[in-house]
Amino acid sequence: NPNNMMYDPWLKRWNDRFREQEYAYGTEPNEFLKEQLPPLDKGTILFGAEGEGRNAVYAATLGWKVCAFDISIEAKKKALTLANEKGVSIDYQVGQLPDLNFQHEPFDAIALIYAHFPPNVRREYHHILDRKMKKGGTIIFEAFGENHLHYRNKNPKIGGPPTQDLLFSTNEIRSDFENYQVLELVEKEIELNEGLYHNGKGSAIRFVGRKL
Repeated sequence: NPNNMMYDPWLKRWNDRFREQEYAYGTEPNEFLKEQLPPLDKGTILFGAEGEGRNAVYAATLGWKVCAFDISIEAKKKALTLANEKGVSIDYQVGQLPDLNFQHEPFDAIALIYAHFPPNVRREYHHILDRKMKKGGTIIFEAFGENHLHYRNKNPKIGGPPTQDLLFSTNEIRSDFENYQVLELVEKEIELNEGLYHNGKGSAIRFVGRKL
């Protein structure tokens, strides 16, 4: 797999981060997800690059049937610990997306919360995720946008990718998810307070789309 070269340092970085005892981004769900998920009819949902599980576990506590994936085994361990503490279960798989199959696909919703996939696989991953979504399904997306480096340089505590190629543009999102009715698509300044690594003002893209 030619993509593996990208994943060795990438994988080590995330395993190292998630091996720490504290939850890197906390155990509370992302605020945008908390706004967007409750109004939807409960069903099946997939979380991409889900890390330590704060968002997937939150969805499960609301009554969703939840699947999630990440490349980090350390992330999965903490996600399952958190799910156990909250009395819910999630189907959490470790590996690269093209190799995974989930028990609930196709999904009613997909959540990508700071799912900064490597640039060489990102478009492919977005298209694979689209194929795992039912018609009429909803995508909820928040990630750092192309204007974010300015914020990161001023305040490293906000976190996010250190290079421009890992950031998103609204045009890229519109193009990757062109078969979606756009309910919201904007890059805006937001304030984050998520665990150790997302603190302060940043520039994020927020996207909500319904599959046509």
